[in-house]
Amino acid sequence: MAPPILKLDDIFLSFGGTPLLAGAGLQVEPGDRICLVGRNGSGKSTLMKIAAGLVEPQSGEVFRHPGATIRYLEQAPDFGDHRTVQAYAEAGLGPGDDPYRVTYLLEHLGLSGEEDPNRLSGGEARRAALARVMAPEPDILMLDEPTNHLDLPTIEWLEEELRKTRSALVLISHDRRFLEKVSTATVWLDRGTSRRLDRGFSYFEAWRDEVLAAEELEQHKLGKAIEREEHWLRYGVTARRKRNMRRLGELQTMRAAYRGHKGPQGSVQAAASEGRESGKLVIEAEAITKSYGHRLIVAPFSIRVHRGDRIGLVGPNGAGKTTLLKMLTGQLDPDSGTVRLGTNLEIATLDQKREDLDPEDTLSHYLTDGRGETLLVNGEQRHVAGYMKDFLFQPEQIRTPIKNLSGGERARLILARIMARPSNLLILDEPTNDLDIETLDLLQEIVAGYNGTVILVSHDRDFLDRTVTSTIAPADPETPDGRWIEYAGGYSDMLAQRRGVQEERRRSERQARERTETSAPAAEAPKNRGKLSFKQKFALENLPKDIAKAEAEISAREKRMADPYLFTRDPAGFTALASELEALRKQLAEMEEEWLELEMLREELEG
Repeated sequence: MAPPILKLDDIFLSFGGTPLLAGAGLQVEPGDRICLVGRNGSGKSTLMKIAAGLVEPQSGEVFRHPGATIRYLEQAPDFGDHRTVQAYAEAGLGPGDDPYRVTYLLEHLGLSGEEDPNRLSGGEARRAALARVMAPEPDILMLDEPTNHLDLPTIEWLEEELRKTRSALVLISHDRRFLEKVSTATVWLDRGTSRRLDRGFSYFEAWRDEVLAAEELEQHKLGKAIEREEHWLRYGVTARRKRNMRRLGELQTMRAAYRGHKGPQGSVQAAASEGRESGKLVIEAEAITKSYGHRLIVAPFSIRVHRGDRIGLVGPNGAGKTTLLKMLTGQLDPDSGTVRLGTNLEIATLDQKREDLDPEDTLSHYLTDGRGETLLVNGEQRHVAGYMKDFLFQPEQIRTPIKNLSGGERARLILARIMARPSNLLILDEPTNDLDIETLDLLQEIVAGYNGTVILVSHDRDFLDRTVTSTIAPADPETPDGRWIEYAGGYSDMLAQRRGVQEERRRSERQARERTETSAPAAEAPKNRGKLSFKQKFALENLPKDIAKAEAEISAREKRMADPYLFTRDPAGFTALASELEALRKQLAEMEEEWLELEMLREELEG
């Protein structure tokens, strides 16, 4: 086993009150791909900053191999006095590092390098910071939420780039699919301590549940042991005094361990407050378009959204997802076409920029809109402190200013406010940013079980696959040209359908070329070219029946997939149905192509 290039052992850090880290550790060896997971506020970013040398622990051992290089992706990069992004990224290079790698990374991250660092958007700043830390290919690369504000094509490119890097990796991310593809080991930070699993994130949740179940069993056994000892003290035969005092001391130790045990942090308990039922037709858009200058953002696009639909919007940054979303919800007028909203709509919106947060506002004032200390949730008056506990806030945080919250806590706070408001149409624009895995699970359950309609924009592939019933994506994801297509199912279903269309197009083009190449010599052949074979005649007669049968089967499956609740009720069945539908469509196209070729051959042979 290679010696570690970084080791943290028995790390302790407290900011007053309950320690944030109490015996936590982290060991990084060459080639490691470690994902650091835990609840929001569990100390993941703090432990990473200690590893990077940016924060000093109050006690514990910190070892960094002499000469080892470490680069840490900051959440809010400091651009200093650098005039361009290129200069900022190159400033992170060390002696002997390749300056051309900066250009390569900036190009793939969608930056020219000539941008003014002080005028970058949040997403552009994250891309510039990624280029700076990745360019030197350090011994250890520490990335805290690297996929935030990145679009799907860039996330998929980043996955490949990290799989190829020689650097050891330590990652913090809420993106399940990203962690599953990149990580080979998992460190779980829980209640101040850490546990390591030498397998990737895809194995983490099952392992975590086993650990918690074993812990609960041990606590149960300890409680039973205390009961036995207390019974012995009260009713047992008196033995030698020395032995009695020893057993009494052991009992006190067991009691202290039992009382001092801190169980796992509770899960968020919430459901969306549902308003009155909307009309069956929620949104009807007919041939809507939108352009900015000479750039077409939305070509003529039509859609009917029915009550209960859960629709996902995906695409590269700048493709127009938010513009299309605002047009569908009536916040932005189309250049042409019409949008008609249904009746009785009560809309709740989660904006990706979190713009309605006042940093000086307190949690209580924000949740109640300043109307005392109670709020109405699903028709029930609740005290704000009790409602905050449902979202893992402590009662003492009731007067805490929002500016003191972490990014994940702010996201949870906005989610708490939205869930308290009656609605029948949820609009979620990048809802997964800064949420921990457990809160993401809750949000998935809320969306999947919501009786109203949901339209969401997200780059989280796993979240889309688990929640939406259809996906709207650009017709050409590499160079969006304003054309949008709605696909049945989630993100993976959309990719499968898109691959099927592309394969069919390539096959048709190949067959067309083959026919062109063989048509010229056929034209010069004698008029008496013979007859169709028995097999060809049989196929020509029976293919129309097979085609009709396939069309009927396709129609039947399309009707079943039109059920807006099918995905929620039976996700596995929905996926199987989508696969069957794709295979039938491919089979139908092949039969139609074969029949057309045989019919053309028959006409040619008959003169």
